[in-house]
Amino acid sequence: MLKPELIPIYIALLVTLCAASIVIALLYTYFERRSDTYKRFAAIAAMGPTVSRSSISDEAKRRKALEATLQELEDKQKSKKSSKLTLMVRIRQAGLTWTMKTYYLVSIGAGIFSFFLSLILFGLGLVSSIGFGITGGLLIPYIYVNGKRGSRFKAFSNEFPNAVDVIVRGVKAGLPLVDCLRIISLEAQEPVRGEFRAILEDQTLGLPIDEAVQKFAGRIPLTEANFFSIVISLQSRTGGSLSEALSNLSKVLRERKKMKAKIKAVSSEAKASAGIIGSLPVVVATLIYLTSPEYIGLLFSTTTGNITLAVSGFWMLIGCLVMRKMINFDF
Repeated sequence: MLKPELIPIYIALLVTLCAASIVIALLYTYFERRSDTYKRFAAIAAMGPTVSRSSISDEAKRRKALEATLQELEDKQKSKKSSKLTLMVRIRQAGLTWTMKTYYLVSIGAGIFSFFLSLILFGLGLVSSIGFGITGGLLIPYIYVNGKRGSRFKAFSNEFPNAVDVIVRGVKAGLPLVDCLRIISLEAQEPVRGEFRAILEDQTLGLPIDEAVQKFAGRIPLTEANFFSIVISLQSRTGGSLSEALSNLSKVLRERKKMKAKIKAVSSEAKASAGIIGSLPVVVATLIYLTSPEYIGLLFSTTTGNITLAVSGFWMLIGCLVMRKMINFDF
């Protein structure tokens, strides 16, 4: 006979066994149904169209060709980035027709102008005037070329998405790529018109279209031109829908343009603050010179003042360069 004090323990064990049996039964049913569902899905998938071995091999070959082309283009881009830009290349990228002789003559003229300006107008000493003349001769032509280069690249970035849209619409309408490029070379704004005219001239001389576009990306070292060169090179070597690829490129270029505008709006406050901080010493020194010339004249008439002025100008230049680095964003 069972002892009365063990009856609750036996009841608890029975209840636990029953509950465990129910849970195991439910789990088994659940997993059995899932396995049946997977089997049905597998059967449905097996009923689909089969892929032939030839199509698989063609796709593999095309993928290998695409990877090889991308690797080749990447190697070319790395070699271009590693090579430094010469002064003549910068002049050409600025859209100027100068020769090296012209650049040197402009530098000499700027140096002479800076020398007489500091000597006669500001009344500086001979040594200080020579220093200002050398600085002006080196910096003024360089700043002018870089400014023209930057403004030309900016104009190109603003007009280039419209040129890509013209190519997309022309290709969709059935025009050859060369005819689309010819339309851009006749109707687009500068500098896009001149660069596409150079592409057509290279192709007229017998250069393949992909190599002509790669030279175009070398003349315009911008991300937009690099994207265009990659798309044309891939399409000419591996095939594919050119209109779809260029349409996607046009969307990317316009989104990049919007993002640049947003970055410019966000960083405008920092740029204004940097401009005020950078111009404040010059403005204060000018006002003191106009109100109390004998007080600030020691900086220009004594050797200690000249050294102080040179050191202060150097550190001010360093500070302006640091602020410029902080407020400029690579994109």
